[in-house]
Amino acid sequence: MLYLTIQTMEININCDLGEKSKHHSNKYDPDLLEIVNSANVACGFHAGDNESMNQVVQISKKNNVSIGAHPSFNDPENFGRSRINLSSSEIRKLIIDQYEILQKIANKHDESVTHIKPHGALNNMACEDIELATTLAKAVNEISKDLIYLVPTGSKMEIAAKKLNMKIACEIFADRNYEDDGNLVSRKKSHALIINPEQAKMHVLSMVKNQAINCHSGKQIPCEIDSVCIHGDNKSSLATAKSIKDNLQDNGLKLVALNKMEKFKND
Repeated sequence: MLYLTIQTMEININCDLGEKSKHHSNKYDPDLLEIVNSANVACGFHAGDNESMNQVVQISKKNNVSIGAHPSFNDPENFGRSRINLSSSEIRKLIIDQYEILQKIANKHDESVTHIKPHGALNNMACEDIELATTLAKAVNEISKDLIYLVPTGSKMEIAAKKLNMKIACEIFADRNYEDDGNLVSRKKSHALIINPEQAKMHVLSMVKNQAINCHSGKQIPCEIDSVCIHGDNKSSLATAKSIKDNLQDNGLKLVALNKMEKFKND
């Protein structure tokens, strides 16, 4: 019965892009934009610049990839991965400023930013802290109630956004392991990343089909899954991304951009 249900299910593949910096190459962005359905674009605070944002928006438009802002702490030195404690007004300004930077560039290409997905430490902190999660959700909601908010499934971010009745897409990570509480294994631990393409492919399919997080311990946590986040800054991760996409399609899933998903059409 589960297999019959999965045949008509929609899923989105998203990717963090435009992250040109000393920490990260954006060399494979054009290739990834032929694989993914939605792009989370770095807005210059942790990585990226006007050139990289323009490139991602332009290629996304050509490939019917939906565009999202990927706001971060203003910390390019640490790629937005260091935790910083800010006031709610400072957090609000971070989100709105980065959205506006990207929307201004999108306007030049007659495109719109249709989703927001926080980056790095900001995202990780909000997954654990309902107060920060609420501040983020309110900031996104203030920009536009039509924006889709892309959040880690089962997180405090999902809880906060649901209280505001926002358009929410819940994501899982293709190349990351999970702790038993549903949060990602810290990158400081040796088993944080899943680097084997075959393992990543099966990891994703299992979670999507079962609508449950696969924890590293073997525990499964039931959840909602609308989107799969893939990463790719080298040739092997590009192959992994392609493998994940092909495997989802081969198993009857329909891949769509976030703003084209049926669940958002009647909102």
